Amino acid sequence: MKGFFLSLQSEFYKSRKTLGFWSAILLPLLLTFFVALGFFIKSAKLAHLPPQLLWIDFATPMLGIMGSLLLPMFVIFVAYSVNSIEHKADTWKTLFTLPISKWAIYSAKYLYALLLVLLCLMLFPTLTVGFGNLLGVLKPELKFSGFHMEKQLYEIYFKLFLGALAILSIQFLLSILWSDFLKPMGIGFVGTIVGVVLFSSKWEYAYMFPYAQPLLSMANNDKPKSRALEQVSFDFFTNATLVSLAIALVVFIMGYFIVQRKSIK
Repeated sequence: MKGFFLSLQSEFYKSRKTLGFWSAILLPLLLTFFVALGFFIKSAKLAHLPPQLLWIDFATPMLGIMGSLLLPMFVIFVAYSVNSIEHKADTWKTLFTLPISKWAIYSAKYLYALLLVLLCLMLFPTLTVGFGNLLGVLKPELKFSGFHMEKQLYEIYFKLFLGALAILSIQFLLSILWSDFLKPMGIGFVGTIVGVVLFSSKWEYAYMFPYAQPLLSMANNDKPKSRALEQVSFDFFTNATLVSLAIALVVFIMGYFIVQRKSIK
C-alpha cells in the first residue's frame, strides 16, 4: 500500500506542470467563463426568464459540449498524457525495476488518470453554480438566486463520469502499449464518431459500445413526475452505466496482466 501511495504522489509531481494536468482545470474554467460572459453581455434579453429556466439555459451549453464529443476527447488526452511522460523519457523499464510492485505502479497511474477526469467533471457544476451566483450579483435582473439546482448538476456530471470509465480504461491501456499519440487518438476518435452515430440512430444495443455510453448516460435519466426540476431523479444504474463499469473493470484487470507479461520498450 505504501508503494501505491508513493506511485500516486509521484504521478502528481511528474504531471503537475503538464497540459494534461492543467487541462482538467482550464477546460471547465474557460467553458463556464465564456458562457457566463455571454449571459453577462445579453443580460437584458435574458432578464424575463424565470429562475429555473435561467439555470437550465446557463447549464445546458456546458452539458451539451461535454456530453457529446468533448468528454471522450478529454478522456483520451488524459489517458495518454499520464503515460506519455514515461514514453518520452524512456523510463518504463526503470520504473518497473523500482522496489515497488507493478500492480502498485499500474493502479496508481490509472487512479491518477481517473482522478483528473473526476476533477474536471466536478469542477463543471462547481463553476456553473459559482458563475451563476456571481451573475446574479453583478446583474440583479438575472434571477439566479431564485432557484437552486446544485444537486441536479452534480448528479448529472457524476453520471457522465461513470459513463466515461470504460473509455478511460480502454484508452489508458492503448496509451501504455503505444508510445505515439496518433494510434490511441485515432482509435478513440473513430470510436467516438461511431458512438455518436449509434446514439443518434437510437440502436437498442448502443449501450454495449463504450464510446456511446457518455451520451446514453445523459439520455437515460428517469422522467420526472412533474415539470419541476426539483423532482427530477437520476438513475445511476442504467444499462449504459452498468456496462461502462463492467468494461472498465475487465479492461483494467486485463491491462495489468498485459503490462506484466509484455516487455515495454
